[in-house]
Amino acid sequence: MKLQTLSFCVLSLAMPLAQGQSDNAFGIPTEKVTNPAANIVAAPGSRGQGWLGQGRSEVIARHGIVATSDHLAAQAGLEILQKGGNAIDAAVAASVVLDVTSQNDTGLAGDLFALVWSAQDQKLYALNSAGFAPAGWTPEFFKEELGLDRIPGRGVNAATVPGAVAGYDALLSRFGTMGFEETFERAARIAEEGWGQSERRHADLTSQHEKLLQDPDSAEVFLVDGEVPPLYSIIQNPGLADAIRLLQREGKDAFYRGDIADALVAKVQAEGGVMTHEDLAAFESEWVEPISTNYHGYDVVQLPPPGQGWAALEMLNILEVCAPVHDVNLAALGPSNPDYWHFMVEAKKLAYSDLQAYNADPLFSKVPLDQLLSKNYARSLCNRIDMDVAAEPSVKGGLDGGTIYLTTADRWGNMVSFIHSIFSVYGSGITIPPYGMILHNRGVAFSVDEEHPNVVAPRKRPFHSIIAGMVMQDGEPLMTFGNMGGSVQPETHAQHMVNVIDHGMNVQMTTDAARFTHSQNSNILSLEHDLFSLVGRALQAKGHDVRSVNGSRVGGYQGILFTKDPNLPAPMFNQSSIDEDHPVNGIYRAGSDHRKDGQAVGW
Repeated sequence: MKLQTLSFCVLSLAMPLAQGQSDNAFGIPTEKVTNPAANIVAAPGSRGQGWLGQGRSEVIARHGIVATSDHLAAQAGLEILQKGGNAIDAAVAASVVLDVTSQNDTGLAGDLFALVWSAQDQKLYALNSAGFAPAGWTPEFFKEELGLDRIPGRGVNAATVPGAVAGYDALLSRFGTMGFEETFERAARIAEEGWGQSERRHADLTSQHEKLLQDPDSAEVFLVDGEVPPLYSIIQNPGLADAIRLLQREGKDAFYRGDIADALVAKVQAEGGVMTHEDLAAFESEWVEPISTNYHGYDVVQLPPPGQGWAALEMLNILEVCAPVHDVNLAALGPSNPDYWHFMVEAKKLAYSDLQAYNADPLFSKVPLDQLLSKNYARSLCNRIDMDVAAEPSVKGGLDGGTIYLTTADRWGNMVSFIHSIFSVYGSGITIPPYGMILHNRGVAFSVDEEHPNVVAPRKRPFHSIIAGMVMQDGEPLMTFGNMGGSVQPETHAQHMVNVIDHGMNVQMTTDAARFTHSQNSNILSLEHDLFSLVGRALQAKGHDVRSVNGSRVGGYQGILFTKDPNLPAPMFNQSSIDEDHPVNGIYRAGSDHRKDGQAVGW
């Protein structure tokens, strides 16, 4: 069913312009200037307190808080909290809204991971809802039947079984107080009533115009007469609304055994894919044990493989144990010193080399985490860092992708760190009719090299870029955090931890500070513009191939910090009545990345 554009916000001026008046007053696009803000040259303002470069204040609340990359999603999560739902209910509600408004990054036909702190159990849980390969996927299928030397990045043979809907069901069944009917309602209404086309999503859609034109169903849903809808258009997706309504009525079975499954299999097989009804029906989410390392007295937690979160932990280990070996003190150097960034980048190269060499589905290949995450192993790598010379990565690899990250917390003390993705921008480029949903392309991360631990195999999950983080102290949750953006995620997780632990940045400042990203394939080091101006030439002198980039290259962060009040009693766990209003025994502080479209909201 066609995505509908309800209004084209293009201004036609009937009268002559006054002298000095802009052709695009109030930032309204015209046919001549489709994105007015991109052409304005102005200096940014600064705050009047704290770090003057911080873009916005932290959001502080006691009853509940949500931070996402989309304001409609954040508000949907907050609405659930205010109706008496918990953090798990709110996370699902926010995520399904993103499945509507942000199919450039995520969707119902994607995958998800989550860390959940259960206040009642006083325990941290980890959910892996990454879909596995169809039973027909083998190296021979791709090399001999399809004549390829790698998994394709687009088309139906880029997609493993989608895991997200099963993940929603697993989260709500175990920890939620609401079901699909309540948590999916806001998303269904937005899909029916429409939402505005923002600058970032408009840019993503423009960048994928040709890919979407290659699939008639995608062109029908996301384009208007083959063209990208204008900036600030009001968009509807009635087909996706139908899918959400179906899930509200029938639950996850609609996706894995019912009408959506029929539509998905029909589309895949019509395009030469081998995914079957049996593949969909066989999939189940998996509850797994979190992994962690201690960095300067704080336990930083990630999900285990096939996610890449352990590379962030290894990088932190290297930073901690190798700093004294090289007479480096990150806190003393600070992020204006080129040696600081050189040390961070060299540690990243070492951690990512191990990531590319070992990461795979642990149900199929042994990933030696006990060794890789030990402090002794990190210590053995210190002599591979030269503080004067940039190294070449010993193992190359990695793929870029897109993601959404969100985090929630409630008045009973539950906290959720949640990430959900279709991988590349607009995933596989394939849309499932008549349900208006893009199909992910997570399978592209598999290898066809039969000697590699990440080689494709039936019912195996690929290397996964999406990761969700949490910080614990003395067995209790302190901070949830994540940084969407494909391969940048482990290196940015480590940067945020250095920011908040070593420098004392607050949960908003850490995202407003400039970041780096390094390509493990090309060995190019990218620095955001102001950071490049500050240290770029000095890093070039050490042999780094340095580029100046904008914020789109370093992903997008969200975070929540909990500060306990020792003078208040323990949180209440009775959620039986929405009238009972027991705020958590402390405060939540949240931050949201200005590089994306979202916000942190609380009450």
